Amino acid sequence: MLYLLALLLHRLPLAMGQYDICKSWVTTDDGPSWEFYACQPRAMRMKDYVTVRVDPAGITCGDPPERFCTHENPYLCSDECDASNPDLAHPPKLMFDSEDEGLATYWQSVTWRRYPEPLLANITLSWNKSIELTDDIVITFEYGRPTIMMLEKSLDNGRTWHPYQYYADDCMEAFSMPARRVRDLSTTSANRVLCTEEYSRWAGSKKEKTVRFEVRDRFAIFAGPDLKNMDNLYTRLESAKGLKDFFTVTDLRMRLLRPALGGTYVQRENLYKYFYAVSNIEVTGRCKCNLHANLCTFKEGSLQCECEHNTTGQDCGKCKKNFRSRSWRAGSYLPLPNGSPNACAAAGSAFGNCECYGHSNRCSYIDFLNVVTCVSCKHNTRGQHCQHCRLGFYRNSSAELDDENVCIECNCNQIGSLHDRCNETGYCECKEGATGPKCDDCLPNYYWRQGCFPNVCDDELLLCQNGGTCYQNQRCICPVGFKGVLCQQSRCEADKKDCDGASSTRAAISTVLLSTLGLQLRGWADL
Repeated sequence: MLYLLALLLHRLPLAMGQYDICKSWVTTDDGPSWEFYACQPRAMRMKDYVTVRVDPAGITCGDPPERFCTHENPYLCSDECDASNPDLAHPPKLMFDSEDEGLATYWQSVTWRRYPEPLLANITLSWNKSIELTDDIVITFEYGRPTIMMLEKSLDNGRTWHPYQYYADDCMEAFSMPARRVRDLSTTSANRVLCTEEYSRWAGSKKEKTVRFEVRDRFAIFAGPDLKNMDNLYTRLESAKGLKDFFTVTDLRMRLLRPALGGTYVQRENLYKYFYAVSNIEVTGRCKCNLHANLCTFKEGSLQCECEHNTTGQDCGKCKKNFRSRSWRAGSYLPLPNGSPNACAAAGSAFGNCECYGHSNRCSYIDFLNVVTCVSCKHNTRGQHCQHCRLGFYRNSSAELDDENVCIECNCNQIGSLHDRCNETGYCECKEGATGPKCDDCLPNYYWRQGCFPNVCDDELLLCQNGGTCYQNQRCICPVGFKGVLCQQSRCEADKKDCDGASSTRAAISTVLLSTLGLQLRGWADL
């Protein structure tokens, strides 16, 4: 328990700080408004979000199985590494697992059986995200620490690499550099890359397992040995060129160049005791959000800043679309104690409004509800934060929430739809018989005539009878002697007098026509 308390106190100055709140709702003489601050996420164990790669191919032991021994018992080579046996395998994931007390699990390389060819291994840690180191990097080796190794960093997701620190039992011989200690650096050289012999010389003790990249000692150059003067550190991070980037990485790579020897030279008659074994890698840091976020979450396989101050992007590294009236800037730790948010601003506003997505320039505080709401939402938006579309509009799925074209008019057909509202995909609610996104078409067996009406007749199911013909699906044109919607009824069957009367009338008309035709023919003959 005392150990855990000491560990907590050890990390406390870096895990806590005044930069944990991004904004606050305050009331002034001009009314309530947001007050913005520089902010950053809390420090956390970054190994929980890392992707690891070990190379070259075949450097991990066990394929094929091989035996090995230790420096403590160099001639008792009864241990075995076998990738096909879970109890004897040593894959890379064991560098990051939870270990039971007293039982170390570790990644292990092949032995140095090809000596004098160098035994080289690279361990690459990737986050696909910029992170800022807040505590020492601690690498725990089993069966001896390397006599030569390098720690490298990348700021561009592994495209380019830069040395971070050199480790050797003889720095001058290995890297042509004098050995130096971090605690001897000055305020002007705090970000110098150096070589240390502190973690590479063979001490013959099982307790000598860790190799460190000393972040805290470099912080202590500015904040004091107990890291009590953090304000001075934050001030120097802003003013010293390259200091903030020195503690920023996207990837780390350990280049293991020569294993522990257990003495001053290599015993060629027993090469099974030379190999690398790493049981744990601790990396403590925070997401780099450019002082524009106090939350960082793990989404879809990567870390993502929850950006404030009208910024966006994985690192909050750009302004939102409607907040680009001035160039993006990172937040600043200065002036103390709350820093400068350097919030992105919308056109026509002093510092932007990070609650209305650019669709309103004013907010109102509703006292009895204790909520803040946007006033006079524009661009056809509505809601407490102008995050919804007005009735009669729907969300443009191809536009961001802060786009002025985020809401599209439904344009429902006034005759075919029940109202002018549509669902989230733009489809209107249609009256009976109508169809289509805008309700401007008819279902099968319906026809359009200022609305959709059921077909009276057609050429398939609703057939006109007794020789009738269908006119535009709207009515049947019946032959003489038939009537009804589908010409299905005989006029004679309906009324016999009408039938007889109709016959007499038709006969009289025929007689008149024939008489007229006869007179015309006689006249032509006289000519």
